Formats: sequence, C-alpha cells, structure tokens
Amino acid sequence: MEKSCTLLIHNDKASPAVANEIKEALEGNDVEAKIDALKNAIMLLLNGETLPQLFITIIRYVLTSQDHTIQKLLILYLETIEKTDSRGKVLPEMILVCQALMNNLEHPNEYIRGVTLRLLSRLRETEVVEPLIPSLLQNLEFRHPFVRRNAILAVMSIYKLPHGDQLLVDAPETIEKLLSTEQDPSAKRNAFLMLFNCDQDRAVNYLLTNVDKVLEWDELLQMVVLELIKKVCRTKPSEKGKYIKIIIALLNARSSAVTYECAGTLVSLSSAPTAIRAAANTYCQLLLSQSDNNVKLIVLDRLNELKASHREIMVEMIMDVLRALSSPSLDIRKKTLDIVLELITYRNVNEVVQTLKKEVVKTQSGELEKNGDYRQMLVQAIHACAVKFPEVASAVVHLLMDFLGDTNVASALDVAVFVREIIESNPKLRVSIITRLLDTFYQIRAAKVFPFALWIVGEYCLSLSEVESGIATIKQCLGEMPFYSASEEAESTDSSNKTPQNTAAIVSSRRPAILSDGTYATQSAASETVFSPSTVAQGSLASGNLRSLILTGDFFLGAVVACTLTKLVLRLEEVQSSKTEINKAKTQTLLIMVSMLQLGQSHVVPHSIDPDSYERIVLCIKLICHTSDEMKKIWLESCRQSFVKMLSEKQLRELEELKAKAQISNAQPDDLIDFFHLKSRKGMSLLELEDQVQDDLKRATGEFTKDENDANKLNRILQLTGFSDSVYAEAYVTVHHYDIVLDVTVINRTKETLQNLCLELATMGDLKLVERPQNYTLAPESQKKIKANIKVSSTETGVIFGNIVYETSNVTERNVVVLNDIHIDIMDYISPALCSDSAFRSMWAEFEWENKVAVNTMIQDEKEFLDHIIKSTNMKCLTPTSVLEGDCGFLSANLYAKSVFGEDALVNVSIEKQSDEKLSGYIRIRSKTQGIALSLGDKITLKQKGKSS
Repeated sequence: MEKSCTLLIHNDKASPAVANEIKEALEGNDVEAKIDALKNAIMLLLNGETLPQLFITIIRYVLTSQDHTIQKLLILYLETIEKTDSRGKVLPEMILVCQALMNNLEHPNEYIRGVTLRLLSRLRETEVVEPLIPSLLQNLEFRHPFVRRNAILAVMSIYKLPHGDQLLVDAPETIEKLLSTEQDPSAKRNAFLMLFNCDQDRAVNYLLTNVDKVLEWDELLQMVVLELIKKVCRTKPSEKGKYIKIIIALLNARSSAVTYECAGTLVSLSSAPTAIRAAANTYCQLLLSQSDNNVKLIVLDRLNELKASHREIMVEMIMDVLRALSSPSLDIRKKTLDIVLELITYRNVNEVVQTLKKEVVKTQSGELEKNGDYRQMLVQAIHACAVKFPEVASAVVHLLMDFLGDTNVASALDVAVFVREIIESNPKLRVSIITRLLDTFYQIRAAKVFPFALWIVGEYCLSLSEVESGIATIKQCLGEMPFYSASEEAESTDSSNKTPQNTAAIVSSRRPAILSDGTYATQSAASETVFSPSTVAQGSLASGNLRSLILTGDFFLGAVVACTLTKLVLRLEEVQSSKTEINKAKTQTLLIMVSMLQLGQSHVVPHSIDPDSYERIVLCIKLICHTSDEMKKIWLESCRQSFVKMLSEKQLRELEELKAKAQISNAQPDDLIDFFHLKSRKGMSLLELEDQVQDDLKRATGEFTKDENDANKLNRILQLTGFSDSVYAEAYVTVHHYDIVLDVTVINRTKETLQNLCLELATMGDLKLVERPQNYTLAPESQKKIKANIKVSSTETGVIFGNIVYETSNVTERNVVVLNDIHIDIMDYISPALCSDSAFRSMWAEFEWENKVAVNTMIQDEKEFLDHIIKSTNMKCLTPTSVLEGDCGFLSANLYAKSVFGEDALVNVSIEKQSDEKLSGYIRIRSKTQGIALSLGDKITLKQKGKSS
C-alpha cells in the first residue's frame, strides 16, 4: 500500500537532532522549542527512521496543545508515522489519538477541523477511522466551506477503503443531496468527484439532469465532468454521442483550461470531421488568446498531432495557424512554420507565401528582436514552398534577392541557396534572376555568399549581353589590377635601401603578351611587387567587397572568381563572333588571375596562397590559353548536370522520407466488418453518424493501432536472478520518454513463507528512483508483481542494480539475493532525424563535447561498415547515397539523430582502407551535453567490431 506524504521539509542541518534531545524539547513548556522538535522528528521519519519512543511523549505533551502551528505539525507527524506493528495490528496508542482527533473534529475553530479532516482522508486503518465517522458526517453540514470540502474528501477516502462501504453505507446518497444544495465551488467539485469515484451512475445521472447548467458551473467542476465523460465513453462507446454534445457545449466555456481539455477529450473520443474541426478551432483560438509562450508551444504540439492524423481538416486551418507568427518567440515561430509547411497544397500555397512575404518585409524594420534569425527561418520556409510549388517562386525570388547583402550571413546564405535552386527549376525566371543578381552583386558582403552568386553567374549567363555584363560586374568588383600599384622603380630602389620593410621590390622578367589583333608578343613586366600592408589597405577602401575579401587572404574565393571568369570566357567564345572582343576578355581575365597568383606569393597578405587554390587558378589560366572541345564541354555542361543530379537526389530523399512517415496499415482478411450503413439511424445525430463512418473507414483500412508485437515484448524481459536461487525474479522494462517502468515478477521457490520481502534498487547515471518499494509477505511457491518507477533526466546509458532482501521464520538473519544489473540502452532515447547540411555544420562548430572513437573492426568493406554503424546507433545518414557509391578506398559520412529530450547527436565517420585490406580511421561524436557523447561512443565501441558483436 502506497504511503501518502503531503509535505517534504528540507533538512539543512548536517547532523539531525537525536531522539533524546527531541524528547526533552517536547516535554518542556517552550512552544518554539516544541515546534522545532516536531520538525526534527518529522524530518527523521521522512529519512527512514522509526523513533517509536517519541510516540508516547508526543501524546502526553503535544496532543493537547492549542497552538495552531503545533497542531499542523502534529497532523503531519501522525500522517508520517507507522500506525501498525510488525503483525499489521493497530498500535494501542492510536486509541488515545482517536479521542484527540474526535475533539478536533468538534473544535470551534474551522482550521483545526479542516486539517484534521484532511488527515482522515489519508488514514488507511479502519480501526482508527471507525469511531470518528459520526463526527465526520456532522462536519458535512458545517458553516465554513473549508471544513465541508475536506469532510467530503474524507468521506470519499474512507468509502474507498476495503470495507469502507460498510462503514458509510449511505455515503453516495448523502453526498448527492449535499451536491444539490452546495454553493461553494470547491466543495461542489469535491462532492461530484466523490460520486465519480464511488458511484458513477449517480454522477452520470446528476450530469444528465443538469446538462443545461454545465456551462454555468465552476471551472473545477467542469474539469471533473470531462474526466467522467472520458471514463464513461471508454466503458460504453455506444453512448458517447450524447456526451460529445456536452463537450462541444463546453468548448464555449469561460476558462481556457476547460476549453483546452475539451478539445483534447473531443479528439480522443471522436474522429468525426465536425468534432476534429471544432477541436482544431479551439486550439487556434487558444494560440492567439494566450500570452504564455509555454502554453502556445503545448497548443502547437496538439495541432501537430492533429496534423498527423487529420491532415485534410488541418489544411483548412492553415491561415489560422499562421497567425501565431505574431508571437516574438523564435521557438513558437519555428514550430508554427514547421506545421504550416506540411499543410501546404495547391489551393493555399499562394496565401501562405503572401503571408510569409509580408513577414519578410516586417523584418526589415528594427522593431523586432532577432530579425536576422527570423528572416532566415522565413527564407527557408519560402524556399520549401517554392521547391514543392515552383509557380510561386516568381512572387518572392526578387524580394529575397535584396537580402543577398544581409548582415546576417546565415540568412544571406539561405537566400543564395534558394536562388540557385530556383533558377534551375524555373527556366522562365532565369533572365530576370540574372539581371537582378548582377544589379545586387555589389551589395554582397559575406565571403560564404560570393561563391554561390559567382557560380550562378558562371552557369546561367547564356546570352551575349549577360556574359558581357557578368564579366564587367566581376571586373568592377575586383577593381584595378594588379591588386596593389607599383611605385616608380627609382623611388622603390632608393626607399628599399633606406627602409626595406616598407618598400616595393620590382623584379623584371619577360613574358608573352596578347596584342589587340590576337597575336603574341614579348614584353617586360613586374613579376613580383611587394608592398606594405598599408598600401593594400588604402587600395581596398575604394574597391568593392569582393576585392576586400581577396586582399585579406581569401584565396578560395579567388579560385572561385577564376573559375567563374573562365566559364564566362568559354561561353563568350560560343556567343561572340568578334575575335577582338574575345581576346580582350581573355586578356582581362588572365590579368586578374595572374594578379591573384602574384598577391598570393607576396608578403602583404596574412598568409600565402594555399596549394589547392593555386593549382585551380593555374588550371584556369591553362584552359583559357589552350581550349579543347572536351574541356569546354566539361566546364560548360557537366558542372550543371551534376547540380541537376544533386537536386533530383535531394527530391528523391524527401520523397522517401514522406513515404517513411506515412502510416502503412493493412486490414487482415478475417477482420470483422460491421455494416453500419445497414443499421437503423433513428435518433442519431449528424456527429454520431460521422463518427461511425470514420470508425468503419479506419477498421476497413486497418488504421486502428495494433498492440506491440509479442516478440518485442519477450525481448524486453530480463532475468534478474538464477533458476537455483530461492527467489526467482524477472523484469519487464518499459521505456517511455522520461519514465522507465520496471514490472518485476518475484516467485517464492521455497516451501516456507518469506516475510518482509523487499526489492531494493539503486541507480547509476541520470536515473532517479521515484519511490522506495514496500515490504511484502510471500506465501510458499507463490508470486508477486512489484512495480518500480524511475525518472530519466538526460540521454545517457544508465544502470539499475539492487537485490532482494527477505526474512524467514527459521532464520533470524536477513537473506539477500543479488540481482543482475539492468542496463538502460541509449538507443531507447534517440531516433533518426533529418537536418540540412548547413544546420549540421553549424551545430558541429557550436557543440563543445566531442568523443573520438578509433575504428577497430573486422569488416573490410567501407560501405558495409557504415551500414553497420547506422544500424547499431539508430541514426540517419545525411550523406547522399550517390556520394557514397564507387570504390575509392576511403569514405566520409555524416550521421544525425535526435533524442526524446530534444538533444542533437552528430556523428562523422571517416574511414580508409589500408594496404592489408583492414579499415582504419575515426568516428567523431559531438553533442551539446557530455552524457550523449560518451554513451554513444561506448555503444559504437561495443558494436563496431562486426555484426556478431
């Protein structure tokens, strides 16, 4: 039997007072000392001490006290102590307590009566309660509502005892009469709750009799009414029609809590479109009317659940859900957009995009907080809409291109990715996008955005005017060449002798030059000029952002510029007939590339040019000087074809995800079919008809949820003791988010009675035992089921260990059976999830906890090893399948999963095949918390050997 506890007092003292000190304080006349002594006694009792010697002292010196604080603590003390001996008999001292409680029940002060009645509602000993029943019934008519409401709860508690119906034979009738005359809302709620728990038929009768007054009842009573309706409808599904009418009426209640519970009850009881629509409307109203962000997040979760099961109805509510974007909270906005994006159809996409467009315009003002982050979310949402429905892209793409120069780099990057995808999927928008991009090219600031913009210019400038504009725009952004001007040779030489650190050294060399007619000549040029950083800085102030970034040493961007100019020159050869113009463009391009190499090998930049960028720029120079048809085809066609292939694979992955999310449910051929449409419909409301039709459809399509597979249940049964132990125990482990429930079956395999048998458990990790299991007496060869609840606070592997302790009549010492450890697997808490590449990289850079696991496996194939890791860790591979194809001797892939606590788990697998055919490399795990990184690393270390491990 579970023990009740109404108050926990924290003990700040390092060593609690011993029993003798408490006893002396209780026997004295100092009221404050008695109060402190009682508090110490209660704290010791709560910590597992018994203190039987204090009971008589408290009865003699404390029971008769008139101080209200002492009386309150006395009630807590009487609630906490053991009231029975080892044989289960009530202690004889409780007779004296009964007399004191009876006096309290007749006390003139309503507070003393109330707290005493509250104690009665927690007493489980019939011998103690029985003498107090006449006084208890008198308090049902006391003038003060505090006494009446506690008296009703005491009546309910006593009536629910094993023989309580004999102690209070006519309690339901008495409470029903009281309910009809009671005016206090709390007392009325308690009376209805008593009927609900003790005599359900009377509660239903009272509800149906006063059905017209339900809306006028107090919020507390309405909540109990909803609980009653749920209970009745589960036991009698055929009668739920008349109760659903009451729920729909309560949707108009004044209390937001009641309307929220009504909507939830309606969804749980009915699948009729009318009922679901009413519930969704209620949720949307709460979403707008409530100011608490936590409430809004909970309501959005309910709407998300409705979307999964009743998508057609939620599609109608999409604009109401979008109104939640008015909240300043980014969490609410993100969750709202996630719901809306899955409800978009051809009918509502234009309205949704227009709303999102207005929100983007709002972010341009400085009134809202975190405008950049919100704008990034809106851009991603519009991007998703445009991918699903390309015809809406024209309405937003030009507006979004204004944000390519946004100070928020992530937002500008999302716009660039969006434009790159739209220009490929919408060929009609190509000309307008290129024109707008070249106009806004000067506004781009971020080094990460430039490569996207340059790639678009290089791939989609097709006509002569576009190619020429593209070259001119890039050239203007780069400024005058070379990147720093040379001083006069004489001055440089003189200054070099004086101040070698701030001079320019000019080294002459001879190189071929292209003349205006296209022929080559040899001329003298400055091959390397070294200037001070101040000279470069001054030259960059009057130039564009692109020049500034290259001058700071971003040679990767320089290589991208070189590739873009190369593509434009190659395309110019196809669309331009004038060789003079072509040669002029080639000359300008070569000058830019050589200047970049010159800058990269000088000492005025923070670091020299990296080998990859150098090699790329040199390749572009060679290609411009010596062009072949095959190379031209690769540069002008293959790059774009690879991008098209990447987009198609991305769409294919999204389609597979949608299929995976869809519920696959099939009806069995021998399932019962109820031909409801052949039955009589007399007296049935439209809502009941709709509900029956929906149930028939679900039954026909097999959508009713099936019980868990029996094989899976057997896998969760863990043997805790050996077959030869005197006590056999096994546990069925149920993991549900924050809770772990252990259903332990204990079997007495001996021929004697086991007394005070107790299951003692302890935990390691972020696990917490909710309550201490109590003692049991187990008859010979009998069994007992013991339930233990454990709370989980984070995603990490935990261990539950313990033992079974019992006594026998023959042996005075306690026997101990040690149990096997129960390991809580991290796999129960994480599930595969998707995220974009940019989000993965952002989290990878942000998360501080990393666990690096060396690869040590018997598997010799890279792809097979990756599949094994994915299966073992229950994670999703974000790297496309096409990237992993082929046999090149090495492999790198990103995995992602999310825990039930909202934690992100990132994994990077980098492996290489050695000359001896063995795999080597590392698996790196990153997370925001230490627990998930360590636990996932242990799991991978354990499982990576091979499929048999």
